[in-house]
Amino acid sequence: MRRKLLYFCFCNTIIFTSFMVDNINVNPGAESEDEQQSSFSFAKIWRMVILNWQWFLISLFACLFIAFLFMRYTDPTYEVGAKLYVKDDQGQSTRYRSGAYSMLQDMSNLGITSYGIDNEMEVITSSSIAEEAVRDLKLYVSYWHVGRVHDAILYRSQPFNVDLDPTGLEKLNMPIKLKIKNKGNAYHVTGTYCVAVDEIYYEGPYLIDKTFASLPATIKTGAGYITVSPNTTSDVIDTLDVGESMKAMIVSPRVTAYSYCKKLNVELTTKQSTVMLLTLNDKNIRRGRDYLSQLITCYNRQANDDKNEISLRTEEFINDRLSKISAELGTTEGDLESYKRSNRLVTLSVNAKTSVEGAADYEQRLSEANTQLSLINSLIDEMNTMSSSGYDMLPANIGINDNTTVSLISTYNNIVLQRNKLLRTASVDNPAVTPLTAQLDDLKKSIRQALSQAKRTAEIQRQAIARQLGTYSGEISRSPEQERVLAQIGRQQETKSGLYLTLLQKREENSINLAATSDKGKIIESPQFTGSMSPRKILVYLIALVLGLGIPVGVLYLMEFFKFRIEDHDDVTKLTSLPILADIAVANDATKTRGDIVVHENKNNTMEEVFRSLRTNLQFMLKNDERVIMFTSSLSGEGKTFCAANLAISFALLGKKVIIVGLDIRKPRLAELFEIHNHHNGITNLLTTDDVTWDDVDAEILPSEVNDNLDLLMAGPVPPNPAELICRSNLDKVISLLHDRYDYIIIDTAPVGLVSDTLQIGRVANITVYVCRADYTPKRFFEQLNAYAAEKRMPNIGIVVNGIDMSKKKHRYNYGYGYYGRMGAYYGKYYYGSYGHYYSNSRYADKGDISVKRRKHRHRRSDDGSKS
Repeated sequence: MRRKLLYFCFCNTIIFTSFMVDNINVNPGAESEDEQQSSFSFAKIWRMVILNWQWFLISLFACLFIAFLFMRYTDPTYEVGAKLYVKDDQGQSTRYRSGAYSMLQDMSNLGITSYGIDNEMEVITSSSIAEEAVRDLKLYVSYWHVGRVHDAILYRSQPFNVDLDPTGLEKLNMPIKLKIKNKGNAYHVTGTYCVAVDEIYYEGPYLIDKTFASLPATIKTGAGYITVSPNTTSDVIDTLDVGESMKAMIVSPRVTAYSYCKKLNVELTTKQSTVMLLTLNDKNIRRGRDYLSQLITCYNRQANDDKNEISLRTEEFINDRLSKISAELGTTEGDLESYKRSNRLVTLSVNAKTSVEGAADYEQRLSEANTQLSLINSLIDEMNTMSSSGYDMLPANIGINDNTTVSLISTYNNIVLQRNKLLRTASVDNPAVTPLTAQLDDLKKSIRQALSQAKRTAEIQRQAIARQLGTYSGEISRSPEQERVLAQIGRQQETKSGLYLTLLQKREENSINLAATSDKGKIIESPQFTGSMSPRKILVYLIALVLGLGIPVGVLYLMEFFKFRIEDHDDVTKLTSLPILADIAVANDATKTRGDIVVHENKNNTMEEVFRSLRTNLQFMLKNDERVIMFTSSLSGEGKTFCAANLAISFALLGKKVIIVGLDIRKPRLAELFEIHNHHNGITNLLTTDDVTWDDVDAEILPSEVNDNLDLLMAGPVPPNPAELICRSNLDKVISLLHDRYDYIIIDTAPVGLVSDTLQIGRVANITVYVCRADYTPKRFFEQLNAYAAEKRMPNIGIVVNGIDMSKKKHRYNYGYGYYGRMGAYYGKYYYGSYGHYYSNSRYADKGDISVKRRKHRHRRSDDGSKS
């Protein structure tokens, strides 16, 4: 019940809309041309939607489904924002200053506020800073977890890290794509890469197909060394199960930096402030926050490098000078060390004092050595003067320092004393004296040897003391020269040491200045998520809705635009301003009788009504005593003979005498249409007769056998010169004779678009009915028709649109619910349905629409000859 109610409301809405559109269009004189065109356009769009609602529904469903898939599998884009306060050159804001200084400083910073902040905005959006941030975070490598339909973006949670060596990264101009698949006991790495020839051209792509038992691993390629290693830098890592894969793509850092520059937006919070609002659109919130933080860090780093450029250059100069001065100072100190070492100096004063004291001491020691040597020599002389057989006492304790000699002399003297005592009582040969004598002989030898050895020792000591005394004496003599050399070296050392200390002090001061440098920008709001940018659900579905409705409209419009044949009444009105006399639907073959007649007596279906309307319109166009109606078309097969025959029957049903003259003598079809096999009688026989009389004409006229009031004057035999025959005056005579005996003369002519016969026949006609056929007649022929009308080469032209196929929804809407179809479909005995077939409706057989009754009454008045 609900479906029936909805269907009823839908049909009533269509009928009401059609009725309103029809009322707008059937009274064009009540509106201006713009209003008429506007209402026509609205009606056409409405009809297009109603007639193709299935396509609109399918398109709408498809677009909404695509929008759903788009929302389901599209990575959303998020907006991340941060606020950066930009300081002035002094590193502080004007709010930290006061008094006249603050005013002067504000005046001096006026240019910084207006121009400097713009420069800073350009700097922070530059690709150099972006590239530096990209390299720091390694954002030139992107990762995805491969899914069945959609690949999920990974950032800092990827199971593996992929990188390219710096040399290859600098030359990279095409992305390197990798796919890592976990096979359980191994990792399969596949991908493609290109080898850069220069910044633009490249060779490749080349394939990568490697399998590794474990990672990390290095892949050698023509683009560089690719490393694949496990990710150990993140707390949360996405696992790669067996059979799953991960994608990685390495892009040039410059290209990545350009993409981030395009996504970055920088603007001031207010015109008077120096606070910049940085917003970035990214598909990963964490990556966006990290990029903004690193971008600000790189911005401050670059700003500090610019501000510290002088200090850095100063530090570089100081370090360079310190290294040189340190080397020179080391050389000087080495020379001093070498000189002191070679001269055995500690300090000049100490060495001089030591030399003087040493010289005095060694002079004394030299004197003692000379004394010892003299004593030894004296004792040696004493030993030499002693006879070999004498055993005299030797001098003892004379100051000889040789203990051995002194001990031997003391022993010798004691034995001499003992022997002398024994010799007083005994002889030399006494056994008691003999051992003592032998001992004395031995002691003499020993004393001589000891004295020789003591002498040599004394001489050596004396020489050593003399040499040392000479050394001290030499040092004392060289002291002035040493003092001069040491003073010269000391001055160089003092100069370089002072310069070295000064540079060290300056370096420390410069280092303090570098350490005290503050950042150019201060983050007053750290990077944070500010909202989702795309896809916007409402906007996507709204676009899908618009496309779902717009695509069918566009397709239908293009189909309409590229059609080169007319389709309906509306197309004809766009192509010409000539009046349209009637719109004729395609007739069912079952309803046709002999001669393709679809107009029957005592019938009130659509076809009868159409031809009655055509008959009435022609009666309005014909003036007094005008009876000749000429039918023509652009091409053969447009139905001009069919229209002429049924119009003739419509006039004959009024009791009028009507004759159809077949002047399409090149390709006559009138006899075939009325199923007459007589091809000998016809107008060609009259056109070749020298003096035509009524008897000649009457002899060529045949009855139509369809209606007693309808006669036929067919074409007859096909002549070899049809154009010349039509140009003869016999045609005028024949038409004049027919004019006297028939109420209406209908001439069936050849297509005007193919031959010029119709233009010659126009001289004897009062009205030209131009027949065009829907979905058949090319639009280009209407330009020729308009030219004929403008040049008045054919008389009083009116148009009939024939062959409207009611099976097509556009025609069923235009006509089925419109002019004639509405009457037949809802209130007439017959109405047209699919392909112009007749359908009987006994429910409405005895009923009539008010509009039908009005039209019948108007037609009857027209048939009586009165003014409608």
